[in-house]
Amino acid sequence: MGEQLAIGIDIGGTGTKHALVNLATGELVTERVKRPTPQPATPEALSEIVAEAVASYADHEITAVGVGFPAVVSRGCALTAVNIAPQWRYMDVEEVFSKAIDRKVVVINDGDAAGLAEVRYGAGAGVKGKVVVVTLGTGVGTSLFLDGRLIPNMELGRLQVRGKPAGERAANSVRKRRKLSWSAWARDVELFVRELDIACWPELIIMGGGVSKDAHAWLPYITCRPAITPARFRNDAGIVGAALYAAEHTDRTR
Repeated sequence: MGEQLAIGIDIGGTGTKHALVNLATGELVTERVKRPTPQPATPEALSEIVAEAVASYADHEITAVGVGFPAVVSRGCALTAVNIAPQWRYMDVEEVFSKAIDRKVVVINDGDAAGLAEVRYGAGAGVKGKVVVVTLGTGVGTSLFLDGRLIPNMELGRLQVRGKPAGERAANSVRKRRKLSWSAWARDVELFVRELDIACWPELIIMGGGVSKDAHAWLPYITCRPAITPARFRNDAGIVGAALYAAEHTDRTR
């Protein structure tokens, strides 16, 4: 019996990535493809990106198609639209994408997708109790797990850091835009971590996003009560988690 494969598509505020994922291991079996997210990110523009991504794997036998989407997602519908076109709000995202490729597409919040990859296959595998996975990118995405089970759409990036939402202080995009040193940026990340600890008292905090590859440069500046560790999947986490979630939920009743 061959390996089970699923397509994972990770739509972010600035970039969209996709690859084919081995569901048994969480490993990518194709090169990660990345392109800018269209601006504005309308339903028509994003549907085109999803269709092109899926078409590029036409030579493979696919179990499922999953999309990590930058919004609060409930039963396939977007309840928010912050870094995407406003017409997405209250739209059935799964229906839009499924029609675009004439095949079932399963959608999950992008932060939840990244967290799912880490808890199933990565730095949080087998950890009991509460685990928070943080994605430091264009904004600050978070996901919360209890004994390995996802508690969806936990927008913990809205916690305040020096009077502003964490996404306006601790995001990697802020570090780049303001040309901050690792140590200066880490001070705001630490304030956010302390707010996370007060909010949900996790056993483990996993720091993800592309910046996790440089964890040695900034993580030593952060001290906190819970254990803290860099993510394993880094920028691939959203792809892996979206593929896994789709494989497990393609046949769900909505």
